Amino acid sequence: MRTALVIGTGLIGTSAALALAGRGVHVHLRDHDPDAARTAAARGAGTDQAPEGPVDLVIVAVPPAHVAATLAGAIRDGLGRGYVDVASVKGGPRRELEALGADLSRYLGTHPMAGRERSGPMAATADLFEGRPWVLTPTRATDTEVLNLALEVVALCRAVPVVMDADEHDRAVALVSHTPHLLSSMVAARLEEADETAVRLCGQGIRDVTRIAASDPRLWVEILSANPGPVADILAAVASDLDETVRALRALEAADDRKRDEGAAGLEDVLRRGNAGRSRVPGKHGAAPAAYETVSVLIGDQPGELARIFADAGRAGVNIEDVRIEHATGQQAGLIQLMVEPGAVGSLTATLRDQGWSLRQ
Repeated sequence: MRTALVIGTGLIGTSAALALAGRGVHVHLRDHDPDAARTAAARGAGTDQAPEGPVDLVIVAVPPAHVAATLAGAIRDGLGRGYVDVASVKGGPRRELEALGADLSRYLGTHPMAGRERSGPMAATADLFEGRPWVLTPTRATDTEVLNLALEVVALCRAVPVVMDADEHDRAVALVSHTPHLLSSMVAARLEEADETAVRLCGQGIRDVTRIAASDPRLWVEILSANPGPVADILAAVASDLDETVRALRALEAADDRKRDEGAAGLEDVLRRGNAGRSRVPGKHGAAPAAYETVSVLIGDQPGELARIFADAGRAGVNIEDVRIEHATGQQAGLIQLMVEPGAVGSLTATLRDQGWSLRQ
């Protein structure tokens, strides 16, 4: 692939353009907001000048509600040899495109499973897709050349291709992306009117649960509007679990021992099912989840501390598998949690103590 046209220079479109331009593809940029295209171009994502003729691939990175119309117009105008979109839903846009009479042989729906809480071209990064799944939803009508172009985009962005049926994809993202976002927002909404004393008690758990609730509400209305049925189905199942959990908690308030036992059993059931579901989430590099041990270390909030503790871990010959930082309330310090292989705990803790670090149980 030598040339591409990216239509829509938000986070995803600009990130793809940055990755492609950085690997030698001549990228043209277009957006309904010319300032956004100029901003993306100024960041090195390509040029906001129109191509002189058809490009190798047109990448449509507009909100789901506008995907079909944008693609139909691009295909009608002959802007490229092949066309893909990167919307987070696939079945609806494809059916709309078909209803508009577009040539589906030149089109392939795709979805890179990556994103950030921030949006717009200034939030884009060339490495946004590295190591992330990038779903491709070809049909029998999809031309082999278009499939190869899409695979080339995925490779240039250093993502991992995953082939799925479009409707299967929409059900899957409803479960692993769209519903979690709504649930995160619902939990975060409880904080809006909460007493300041309660909010000051927020720890890493509430930060983890509400992190994605910081995303742009208007963007998410568009995403959810394009996939309402599957999301509603999953939320209905969650609502059933919530009803059962509320009943279990109420039972724990009862004076009757039998009711309290039933309540405890109900709570244990949902927590155990949560354990079972969590164990299915892929681990490092997409492999099966691994059981790591956690070494917790008190760390000062000043430049160089993270580099120092990582250097000391390297001195111990220990690979840090994962890391979390929990900041102390009202203090210039925090607790860093280093996740390592169980067999590495002894050498890591010994080295860190020798280097003067304060470890926590």
